[in-house]
Amino acid sequence: MKAKQVTRRQFLKTSAMAATALTVGPYVKTSHSAGKLAVGLWDHWMPGANDVSRKVVMDWGKKNGVEISLDYITSVGFKQLTTIAAEARAKTGHDVLDLPTVETAKYPEVLEPMDDVVEALQSEYGGMMPDAEYLGKIDGVWRSCPGAVGSHTYPMVSRLDLWKKHAGIDLKKMFPAGPNRDPALVKTWTYDAFLKGCEKLHAAGHPFGNPLSAVSDAQDWTGPLFAAFGSYPMDKKGNITFDSDGTRLALEFMKKLTALMPKDVFAWDDASNNRYIISGRGSAIQNPPSAWRVCVRDQKETASQLWHHDTPSGPNGHFRGSLARMMGAWNFGKNKTAAKDLIHYLLKKEQQDKLIAAGQGFDIPLIRAFNTHPVWNDATPPDGTLYNYPIQGDEFQMMCGYPAPIGMAAQIYSDGLLPNTVAKVSEEGKSIDEAIKWAVGELEGYSRG
Repeated sequence: MKAKQVTRRQFLKTSAMAATALTVGPYVKTSHSAGKLAVGLWDHWMPGANDVSRKVVMDWGKKNGVEISLDYITSVGFKQLTTIAAEARAKTGHDVLDLPTVETAKYPEVLEPMDDVVEALQSEYGGMMPDAEYLGKIDGVWRSCPGAVGSHTYPMVSRLDLWKKHAGIDLKKMFPAGPNRDPALVKTWTYDAFLKGCEKLHAAGHPFGNPLSAVSDAQDWTGPLFAAFGSYPMDKKGNITFDSDGTRLALEFMKKLTALMPKDVFAWDDASNNRYIISGRGSAIQNPPSAWRVCVRDQKETASQLWHHDTPSGPNGHFRGSLARMMGAWNFGKNKTAAKDLIHYLLKKEQQDKLIAAGQGFDIPLIRAFNTHPVWNDATPPDGTLYNYPIQGDEFQMMCGYPAPIGMAAQIYSDGLLPNTVAKVSEEGKSIDEAIKWAVGELEGYSRG
């Protein structure tokens, strides 16, 4: 099918962006850091995490003579998103603000450039995960930095006992809690092998389960799965590329896989897969360690068998879903120097070590150097279950919609394009070509929007 080109004008309209790129001089802490600073951070799910981040922020304020007003803003009920939108429109509010996933791309014209802070961090600690630049660098300018807390990925969370007993696969041997992997054994963990294992586990009454609705968790596993088969809705220039052999392969695979999953996955919410694995019936899900943490508290026997590990690889490579958080400062803020100083401070190793520990291993920093924290080595039960939660192999970390222009990726993600396409085939009985035609029509609608 002929590629459809999304123009720059259409992209800017779709993502509510304006083409104003301001530059600033080198980032230097000065006496102007003093004064007042309003900070809005994500309200962390892990008990006690906010207490630690509050102390870190307040200690910095006391040391630097800055009066801090600190708010924790919940993501429940879209509170964070509405807060960000209201502040951008009113040009008043917090000086420093947590920015979930694609929010940076919505407001580049009112976000202070962060090239100086990012350059300083990269000089100190080296490279970042690929989704940091994808989400934070707009039209060549860093408009946000990696978030201090809350970024996470979507590994497999599998029952060691069930996979070994019913599928004959020793996942702990394949993905050990240590650096000595057997590369040949790891290569056997493909989507074909995964499907065969799911057939056996389904027959034993322990299916694999993940949402296939429009919720966030559904995007975070279908995007990487489609990519592993070579299927992307759009390329980085905005050309629609979904009518492809890779998409047909992915949909053929998903038609087989969904037949082995619980029948109601098309109506699951973000908590359904958590409840499913906690119940003891499920053999595997894809999720950060939040489901395991609840098991540790409420179902220790189940928790002792849960292992976090790599996703399967496909004919086009190896991918893992990511839900990243960024952090930025409004360019209309009254204390931008202090705002940048605080962001830089929060992203230094000493502070990151404290914040990662406070998140009990849930947070995966977007700065690679911080992904060796002992919290993942020491997690138990079972011993070492979180070792492979930070990527240890060749998985490419991505958000669903990649590599489309970020405004388009936001629509692909929020509209649930991929799980909805799967549902056309697996639930509604449409042919694969009919489902692809429907999805391409949706993508064309984004382009015209």
